[in-house]
Amino acid sequence: MTRYVALLRGVNVGTTRLAMADLRRLVTDLGHDDVKTYLQSGNVVFGSSVRDAERLAGGIERALADELGLTVPVLVRSARELAAVAGGNPYAEREDDPTRLLVAFLRSGPTKSAVGGLTVPGSENVAFTVSGREVFLHYPDGGYGRSKFTNAYLEKKLAVVGTTRNWKSVRALADLAAG
Repeated sequence: MTRYVALLRGVNVGTTRLAMADLRRLVTDLGHDDVKTYLQSGNVVFGSSVRDAERLAGGIERALADELGLTVPVLVRSARELAAVAGGNPYAEREDDPTRLLVAFLRSGPTKSAVGGLTVPGSENVAFTVSGREVFLHYPDGGYGRSKFTNAYLEKKLAVVGTTRNWKSVRALADLAAG
């Protein structure tokens, strides 16, 4: 049994509403074990004998659409992958405020040319590091909420679906997945 984390994009932050009890039930009904949600923003940790993260994500996406009428991108990482993200933030030692550290999880790795063309808009002070299917973000002068360097901006520039989590959530999800 492998532990996984599914990250749903755009849940309970705009018009897409999803009760976490419904999400837990849906993932359990798909045959997964020890299903737990974290916060109200579409984070679910579960165990599965399925070894294909793309298949897991697709199954959750289809169930959300079929049962709840929701079109929501789902990104899945194994507990091992999430532990590597939690242990590999290049900005973690520079910042003690977890609200200024975020990770954008991408459905797939962006092309080298897209990464090469990625720049911070305007004169914002934002540092970023693209590492495989993640983008580590550091906002030393303020929070993500005031920035134009957002998930939507990253999706547009990198041409990849993504979802962003703050550092506190990344660490908590890694801990839940490890447990």
